[in-house]
Amino acid sequence: MISRNKLKILNDPIYGFITIPNELVFDIIEHKYFQRLRRISQMGLSYLVYPGAHHTRFHHALGCLHLMQKAIAVLRIKGVEISPEEEEALQIAILLHDIGHGPFSHAMEHSIVEGVSHETISSLFMEKINKKFNQRLTLAIKIFKGQYHRKFLCQLISSQLDMDRLDYLKRDSFYTGVAEGNINSERLLSMLTVVDDVLMVEEKGIYSVEKFLLARRLMYWQVYLHKTGVVAEQLLIRVLKRAKELVGEGRTLFGSTALTYFLKNQITAENFSEETLEIFAQLDDYDILSAMKEWVNDEDFVLSNLCQMIINRDLLKIKLKKKPVKEERLQEHIEKLMEQYSISEEQARYFVFSGDISNLAYKKEDEKIHILFKSGRITDVIKASDHFNLKALSKPVTKFYICYPKRKD
Repeated sequence: MISRNKLKILNDPIYGFITIPNELVFDIIEHKYFQRLRRISQMGLSYLVYPGAHHTRFHHALGCLHLMQKAIAVLRIKGVEISPEEEEALQIAILLHDIGHGPFSHAMEHSIVEGVSHETISSLFMEKINKKFNQRLTLAIKIFKGQYHRKFLCQLISSQLDMDRLDYLKRDSFYTGVAEGNINSERLLSMLTVVDDVLMVEEKGIYSVEKFLLARRLMYWQVYLHKTGVVAEQLLIRVLKRAKELVGEGRTLFGSTALTYFLKNQITAENFSEETLEIFAQLDDYDILSAMKEWVNDEDFVLSNLCQMIINRDLLKIKLKKKPVKEERLQEHIEKLMEQYSISEEQARYFVFSGDISNLAYKKEDEKIHILFKSGRITDVIKASDHFNLKALSKPVTKFYICYPKRKD
């Protein structure tokens, strides 16, 4: 049998060449659970706003792997001991950190799977892969769950300055063309250090951290919480809820085997079995898109119209407000719609609704981003910075929205 070269080099538009470090990492990337990420969009329906935003969770995971390799190299140069076992575990943990995402990234969590986060599903996938690879992922899972005794290793995977955020800001900025998100990840990585097992940034890197936090805030308002993207995701959530409702009433809807399973069954954290996980692994964006293309012609007024709005990008109107939307305002639009199409209030509420979006670039309550001064003093970045805007970044800003159909001429 011909042996394969598993030490591959991949070409990435953001970082150039990414090296797969060893055979185990290569085999994990080759696994069907990981390959599925090629069919899960990184930014959901944001391509309806930014036409270039068609990159996938697969791209992002490989980018995170590359950044982790760089971070480990920087810390070792600075005298931080990281064993070969810890190095491998860090690379595997960051590679698999998003493996539990469903179609269009977040829509599944709010519609046909109830109360099961993508982090929980990621853990289940990692445990399953661990069995296949003779428990060689055990340390990676421990670090991923934040249970390892060396705190900074867990921070590299999940914190306010982790490899995940460093990649997605730069990558999403590139694919959307929104220059404000283009952070200097190389500079940030080169400024990392560890004191008393805690990850921190050297004093010289404070301006790069400021830029990172500002970029995060701007990317949320301009991209992740863009009002058109918000209404598109809300429509997708309602499409899946309506489909599940109709199937629950005994209707037969077109759908792949995997999608039909989730439409027919009430899936919660309690009954998310190994069988469910295997079916979830077969779900991706294409299941949802192909179903919606068929549902456009469904006899149900709600389902067909919601699908047409997404497929044809003829979305609801969305208006942002500083204060919560009053019920009377919603009721006005609901009554107009009921009269216009002779539909019930329950049906009209699929097309008329309100909600809120919140942006918080830096959570003071979470593990802080520590700045290490030459004197040895350690301070939270908010206190260390002289940037007048940085304090504002640690306060949540909430906007309220109302969605309703556009007036047809």
